[in-house]
Amino acid sequence: MLKEIYADLHIHIGRTEKGRAVKITGSRNLTLKNILETATSRKGLDLIGIIDCHSPEVIEELEQLIRDGKAKELSGGGVRYEKTTLIPGSEIEIYDKNCHGPIHVLAYFKTIEKMREFSIWMSSHQKNIHLSSQRIYCDGKTLQQKVYELGGLFIPAHVFTPFKSLYGKGVKKSLSEVFNPKLIDGIELGLSSDTYMVKGMSELAPYSFVTNSDAHSLGKLAREYQKIRVADANFEELKKALHQKEGRAIVANYGLNPLLGKYHETVCADCGEQIAEEGHTRCPYCGKEHLIKGVAKRIAELSDSPLQEVERPPYIHQVPLDFIPGIGPKTITKLLDVFGTEMNILHEASFEELMEVIPVKLANSIHLARTGKLGITVGGGGVYGKIDVKNSM
Repeated sequence: MLKEIYADLHIHIGRTEKGRAVKITGSRNLTLKNILETATSRKGLDLIGIIDCHSPEVIEELEQLIRDGKAKELSGGGVRYEKTTLIPGSEIEIYDKNCHGPIHVLAYFKTIEKMREFSIWMSSHQKNIHLSSQRIYCDGKTLQQKVYELGGLFIPAHVFTPFKSLYGKGVKKSLSEVFNPKLIDGIELGLSSDTYMVKGMSELAPYSFVTNSDAHSLGKLAREYQKIRVADANFEELKKALHQKEGRAIVANYGLNPLLGKYHETVCADCGEQIAEEGHTRCPYCGKEHLIKGVAKRIAELSDSPLQEVERPPYIHQVPLDFIPGIGPKTITKLLDVFGTEMNILHEASFEELMEVIPVKLANSIHLARTGKLGITVGGGGVYGKIDVKNSM
């Protein structure tokens, strides 16, 4: 019997060499155990991908959880911790002779042993296997082939981000400049775009889109995620869903309204002004040439066909609770105590139920967020957009 589950496949661990937590990933609390507990008890995630599992310390920590009886490996792939399944993953940076700029990609594997094999192979192509998202010194197609040989999944990450992404600066026009199109299992859109924006890009038509949080702190887990129709939360079912086999599929993508994304609009890196008009190579405000091209503009450049009729799942714009003015940690904790998970608060609890727990003003803001009626100040240049309650509908 098939069921629908929630999945966020791009989560970082706050660790570096020898397993020490550091500021580089945004939170000293971003440990493996804390991620698993937050995902299962606060966020309501059934499936997560942790992308630091190539680190020998993370592999050892996973195996220790299993030895302690707190987790178990599944026959279908993945590690089950309470109600959540972890898929071992790795985020890798490519910058070979075919790239015009660095590209981040995600690789996921069925078992800890396959992840270990990949880690050993990667260690001969990297300077420090203990670190997160390290550059690999081989070309993209060689990396793809190794992931394929190990039965893994290969997904280009946050593909439109101006920095370190496939279409940001990695290629001029086509993913085939760097990758074998046949060895790509999905495309991660990133925070500043959605399904509707990329309908004019014909080369993306064959792929399922995934929406993930790229979380560097516990609070950011499930900032974006997808609902997947599967028989169980495991690696093999995820693989079938990405390739729409045997009734498995991604049935809904949940993500930020792209206007809230950090790189939606073009921004001058020198004076910080947004530049909505097309055709500028210099900032019209300060005259400098250091423009950070917005995702909306880059997608327009890459669009090569009329809006496609490819059948896609709905893309549901979601405003995380901590984006809404007036909703802080204490209010979120109060809501979680009543409704269980953030998924329930954002999508299931009625307006009347919310009013019983928090002030009417805040309940109304959550309601407006659900219906897409909250006012937004557009983000860009590395700065998130903001909710403008005064200009809400």
